[in-house]
Amino acid sequence: MTFLRLASCVGGVYSMFLLWAVAQERLSVPFAAIDGSSYDKFNSPLFMGTCQSALSALSALLYIFLRRKPNQTLTQTLGLASSSVQPNKSVPNGAANGIAKTNGHAHANGHHARFSIRSLLLRYLQCAVFITSAAPFGFAALSYITYPAMVLGKSCKLVPVMLMNVLLYRRRFAPHKYLVVTMVTLGITMFMGFGKEKPSKSKNNGAELSAYTQLIGIAYLLINLAIDGATNSTQDEIFARYRVTGQQMMFWINLFCTVITSVISVLPLPYIPVLHPSDSITELQGALDFIRTHPSVVYPLAQFALTGALGQLFIFETLQHFGSLTLVTITLTRKMFTMLLSVIVYNHKLTFGQWLGTAVVFAGISVEAWVKRKDVHAKRVIQEKEKARIKTL
Repeated sequence: MTFLRLASCVGGVYSMFLLWAVAQERLSVPFAAIDGSSYDKFNSPLFMGTCQSALSALSALLYIFLRRKPNQTLTQTLGLASSSVQPNKSVPNGAANGIAKTNGHAHANGHHARFSIRSLLLRYLQCAVFITSAAPFGFAALSYITYPAMVLGKSCKLVPVMLMNVLLYRRRFAPHKYLVVTMVTLGITMFMGFGKEKPSKSKNNGAELSAYTQLIGIAYLLINLAIDGATNSTQDEIFARYRVTGQQMMFWINLFCTVITSVISVLPLPYIPVLHPSDSITELQGALDFIRTHPSVVYPLAQFALTGALGQLFIFETLQHFGSLTLVTITLTRKMFTMLLSVIVYNHKLTFGQWLGTAVVFAGISVEAWVKRKDVHAKRVIQEKEKARIKTL
């Protein structure tokens, strides 16, 4: 049963996020108008986010109620009340009763944490604001850098996560993490420095972009990573302080994201680079007009939203039953296959130096995974020795 569950989690994460990556890259390039007269880009990242977050919140809610225990109240089911249920000792080191473990911080594992609904919801809202702010920068970066570079950069999330944990929550890290940061930074620098392929934009008819324009794309990616780091460090803080499951966090954060992006999408905002690139009065109107005149955008948009929502469920299911170490391993290899799939599907040309830089990045992340596996094994040995000592008493 455990093997089948792990196999389904791995298969779900791989299939959903590989399809999600293909859809995301397709949405970043121009679409043909229905009359064939022009090719235009879909400039409504907030609408994309609304579609995905709404489906994610709905799928998380359905999952929560399907797995709901008979004696739970509604507030306990939604994670808004402390539960008196004891942790399940049979769950392997990754979670107890659906309580996830993130970056080594177990939360409320066997004792009651201080519970404040208001502070918990504010933390969820904080994550939602971060996610809503980060998404447009990641989408805009694809106009200036290739998708493989984007995937490699997103693999470097460890760097901003560490920085934001230090800056926001005063946490300290082991010395090996600084080696990982150095390797990741060196690898991404090599990838960008040795690259020859330039992304094209419709307005310059495929002309190569200047080095200055490439730097804009890197800057957008760095902003996206920094905000992602703040998001992950805040999620770590939620897991550390409150008795919530991954699916409960998924529901509330995506619910807040949907509300925020929906409100912004109907506001008559002026043109704002990255954050509101649509020329229409409202982003919702611009998105609907684009869909009407470019119907070919519907399929990748639906694929992006649906696979993103289902993929999150598999992510949190893996985290709940197998822990963060297994999840890191799965997501690491998934990013490698995402790069390869992008190269094959969209015919990207990578130089030897770029492949070498990619190897350096994933070697650095593999060091992190190896150290985590070693730490987990050492803890299990200690636990087994402790159990044997108790039995002899």
